[in-house]
Amino acid sequence: MVSATVVVGTQWGDEGKGKLTDLLAADMDLVVRYQGGHNAGHTIVVDGRRFALQLLPSGILYDHVVPVIGNGVVVDPSVLLSEIDQLSGSGVDCSRLVVSGSAHLIMPYHQELDALTERHLGRNRLGTTKRGIGPAYADKAARVGLRVQDLLDPKIFRQKLDVVLKEKNLILAKVYNRLALSSSDICDRYLGEYAPRLAPMIGDSVGVIHDALEGGRRVLLEGAQATFLDLDHGTYPFVTSSNPVAGGACVGAGIGPRDITSVLGIAKAYLTRVGSGPFPTELADDVGDLLVERGGEFGTNTGRRRRTGWFDAVMVRHAARLNSLSEIALTKLDVLDTLSQINVCVAYRCAGKLHEHMPYHQSELHDAVPVYEVLPGWQEDTTGVTKISELPSAAREYVKFLSARCGVPVTRVGVGPGREQFVEIPREG
Repeated sequence: MVSATVVVGTQWGDEGKGKLTDLLAADMDLVVRYQGGHNAGHTIVVDGRRFALQLLPSGILYDHVVPVIGNGVVVDPSVLLSEIDQLSGSGVDCSRLVVSGSAHLIMPYHQELDALTERHLGRNRLGTTKRGIGPAYADKAARVGLRVQDLLDPKIFRQKLDVVLKEKNLILAKVYNRLALSSSDICDRYLGEYAPRLAPMIGDSVGVIHDALEGGRRVLLEGAQATFLDLDHGTYPFVTSSNPVAGGACVGAGIGPRDITSVLGIAKAYLTRVGSGPFPTELADDVGDLLVERGGEFGTNTGRRRRTGWFDAVMVRHAARLNSLSEIALTKLDVLDTLSQINVCVAYRCAGKLHEHMPYHQSELHDAVPVYEVLPGWQEDTTGVTKISELPSAAREYVKFLSARCGVPVTRVGVGPGREQFVEIPREG
């Protein structure tokens, strides 16, 4: 039987997907990144060493794993090669990497337009990382994008670039009063510097994945960002430009729904968000500051302080629907160790109406008032816990409560940044 597992964030990202994916990768043969770009960094701690990954799949740290960048990813070659160089310098073998020839390239004009558009929006800005992700996906949809495979055909690359650069330079000059970008400079960099180094890695990712599945090997599909940053199902327009939900794994990796055997959702024991957008349980008080301090809530890529709030069970229930979650891994429980009481949002009140499910209308979500249930804190250090029985009783009750409210079993609990700091919870029955 084929075995493909999807790992997906259930909130607004930064839930700890990289750490858990790295842990699961120990038992996998392939780890596939299926969407997003280098706007989604994650940090993995191994034997006290920190690895900050942006594009490379988490499985890169295991010698037996084939790491794959799927067709649904947008790739900045300079970032990818820089990341490879950093890991190689730390003794990590990156030669096994397969980069889909059908993945799209992030080009200099994508980054330029991303930054200019965000600045032009002013108070209505989306809070993007300005790394060209959105414009690259927009060009993909408009069918004017350049793909990784085009690096292997200089003639085609130049032809495609000349066509699209005419339009981009016109926009840069007439709308933003910026200088035109040089086609020859871009070709020198992409064809002269990037292509020779990337060529050995470029391949048929769909074929590699299906050969593995048909051979009975284990495949892990890793998403970037999270459910509520999904282009279709997130808090639009404050979303990413791709589909992080489990269904996006099928498109971004080139597999069918029946190839997926389980979907593991990652949820933080509280809630964070980067950038603009609605956040019903947001905390603008000392507790919020404490969560930032204890949780180290600053973006891996941007360094931006994350917004913090109480756990929102309404959100995660909806994420369970959207992703067909099989189980949940709860991370950063230890961050709550010092609190005497902990709130959990179990419903919203919008214009006098009670919502136990996510309201479909964005205006209602912006004005939603959280309805909380208050649970006792445990005020004990959990970072040394290795078994569920060692957790304080109030911590066990908190985990049990979240599982019941979200309607999905919690099977792992994170109690620290290390890859080994996960407590497994046996399933009942």
